[in-house]
Amino acid sequence: MNQLLRDSPALDVVLLDLVLADRSSPAENIAALSGTRARIIAYTSGDRPQLVRDAARAGADGTIRKSESPRVVVDAVRAVHNGEVSATTDWAAALDQDTHFVDAALSTREAEVLGLYASGETAEHVALLLHISRETVLDHIRRVRAKYAAVERKATTKVDLLRRAVEDGIVEFGQ
Repeated sequence: MNQLLRDSPALDVVLLDLVLADRSSPAENIAALSGTRARIIAYTSGDRPQLVRDAARAGADGTIRKSESPRVVVDAVRAVHNGEVSATTDWAAALDQDTHFVDAALSTREAEVLGLYASGETAEHVALLLHISRETVLDHIRRVRAKYAAVERKATTKVDLLRRAVEDGIVEFGQ
């Protein structure tokens, strides 16, 4: 991002890939662009909703999926350049209503336990790593499952917990 700002300080619109090789977050990149007049479109494959939520919270002016045609991408860039928000009704509905995008509001410790447990660690090993008891780990996992259930995001199995952890940016999968 720093190189982009050095090389092109007068940006109008930035099509920001949400997964960059430097592992920077959307929020970090949008913050770096905040000193410019650039409007920002989050460019996403859609497989990591937490990154899209992070970009929206950080001030992105819209989003576009990587699977869209070049024509749709160009139209989105033009719309954002003209001061519009680049979001389809499907996208707006997803942010407002899709339980896939609803935050389970995990505590820092719950997210920490979930990250380790969902990544394949046993409750015993999580307890050892965090210097807590196995029972405390299991209590955290029960609360995590209950919080996901409360927002209608199934998390009954360890695989479900891994899915939720990846969706929420707690665990990176396949990198």
